[in-house]
Amino acid sequence: MPPVRSSGVLLYRRTDAGVEVLLGHMGGPFWAKKDDGAWSIPKGEHDPDEDAEAAARREFAEELGASAPTDLQPLGEVRGRKLLAVWAGEGDLDAGAITSNTFEIEWPPRSGRMQSFPEIDRAAWFDLDTARSKIVKAQLPFLDRLAASLADA
Repeated sequence: MPPVRSSGVLLYRRTDAGVEVLLGHMGGPFWAKKDDGAWSIPKGEHDPDEDAEAAARREFAEELGASAPTDLQPLGEVRGRKLLAVWAGEGDLDAGAITSNTFEIEWPPRSGRMQSFPEIDRAAWFDLDTARSKIVKAQLPFLDRLAASLADA
């Protein structure tokens, strides 16, 4: 059975203080009171036959309510529970103005009540050092790859 595929876009911007990345805090009751390790690159699952970059762009738009930058650079893949492919794009957006799609789960558990929650409940810009403590650990390699690609440029 092929691995579940997921793709995303890591938005970054250059400031006087250095590089910052935009991460989304995962929505829903499980993540509500967590901070470190609870932020993610905007991403989502897709069919194995779907173009991964197209899926990354779609998921970025669904989770943030904005289009991904036109010019994206591949940061490769990381295999964890899923096979995650990420592209980096330089740009800026108002983190406080994001609008995310929603998902439904039974909440509270075993209550029989379905509730909707945003996939990303908020977004924020972080410098790379801070982002390393905020991001889900499985996604850390993408921050290192971004830093390396910007240092080479």
